[in-house]
Amino acid sequence: MPDRMPDRMPDPMPDPMPNLSGRRLAVIERAYRGAIETQFADVLYLVRELNRQLGGLDLLLRGLAVTYAVEAAPVPAVRVGGGELDTLPDPRRSMATLLDEGVGVRVDARDLAALDPAGSSRLMPGAELIDGSRAALLWPQYAEVLYL
Repeated sequence: MPDRMPDRMPDPMPDPMPNLSGRRLAVIERAYRGAIETQFADVLYLVRELNRQLGGLDLLLRGLAVTYAVEAAPVPAVRVGGGELDTLPDPRRSMATLLDEGVGVRVDARDLAALDPAGSSRLMPGAELIDGSRAALLWPQYAEVLYL
């Protein structure tokens, strides 16, 4: 039995397809997670921070989350008792910020068509429609795929 551990343990399995880009892909499928509960740290805020801290992130929107990339009216304030709560997340404003900061945004075309047949005509500039059934083919381009 050796007296000490080796300086470096071997990797359990070499990466069969190493990625040199360093970018990550984040997948979001659930859109609404409670406006009041997430008013200061919603999932798109997390995406913004991951993009900043990891040095590059792309986003794939599926399910109800495809509506994040469709232009719409700003989020209104909510009346709670006698007060007005106006600090709610605005996913479209957050999405515009992400696009401005270089986050690549891809939107599942089938999910968007199922939720809003005219949605593709209101897609935010810079967002890209893709065939969601082929999204897994994108994965080898990324260092990691994160489900948020």
